[in-house]
Amino acid sequence: MGNDTFRAFLQACQQRAATALEQTLPPAAEPAARLKQAMRYSALNGGKRVRATLVYAASQAVSGSMPDTLDKLAAAVELVHAYSLVHDDLPAMDDDALRRGQPTCHIAFGEAAAILAGDALQTLAFECLAAADLPAETRCRLVLLLALASGAAGMVAGQDMDLAAENRHIALADLESLHRHKTGALIRASVQLGAIAAGASAQQLAALECYASAIGLAFQVQDDILDIEGSTEELGKQQGADLALNKSTYPGLLGLDNARALAQSLCDDAIAALAIFDSHADPLRELARYIIARTS
Repeated sequence: MGNDTFRAFLQACQQRAATALEQTLPPAAEPAARLKQAMRYSALNGGKRVRATLVYAASQAVSGSMPDTLDKLAAAVELVHAYSLVHDDLPAMDDDALRRGQPTCHIAFGEAAAILAGDALQTLAFECLAAADLPAETRCRLVLLLALASGAAGMVAGQDMDLAAENRHIALADLESLHRHKTGALIRASVQLGAIAAGASAQQLAALECYASAIGLAFQVQDDILDIEGSTEELGKQQGADLALNKSTYPGLLGLDNARALAQSLCDDAIAALAIFDSHADPLRELARYIIARTS
């Protein structure tokens, strides 16, 4: 798959996800207009839509198609991601003032509105999955999968581990565990949702789990590199935020060159995991490369 073809694929998936979110989010009208404004502000203000794209690309890898059924699944993972960012940015968490180049939700709407918006975005995600045009057994499986990835067994546990690690030096193995929960769990779920909806076999799911585990960690390694090398304008958030909070990072533990080498190694592992798939999995292969080459 050439660069132009991949960029067109990525843009098409981003647009599908944006349209699905626009159609899913409640209009900013009474009652609770402020809450709904905060939800829309947080979910629609840009973003790379990597998780939604993984839903689509995993389905294509398995079945060669990306049916409309996937749109609710793509919206669901983006809603969970948006909720997590709203809560991560709060004063009690990372206390960030900038997200995707805009004031964070609690800066724009107040802390209480941001907490409620995050709550509402999270529950709306599960409403999306429950309403998907799929067999009831499949919907139940997807709801359980996303719940496990999002909560105390996954993303939320990772955020707690991240907070506990501030102002502490932690071992590389502990840093990896932290990020396999905080960042990796939702990335793995995104791949699994698309694959299961497409009817993936046990062998295909196992291969995709290896792929998703590798790119989930690679995503965070690249984030850590960009926190040092990127600019606030490119990142859309405050450059150097992790350093300011005295967090352990891959460049901090390994050095920049070794962190880059780790990201490349994880990308190679991800692509190797897709050996059982044909060219329909090329978007997944290109996404692995994109994740470690991105500048924001």
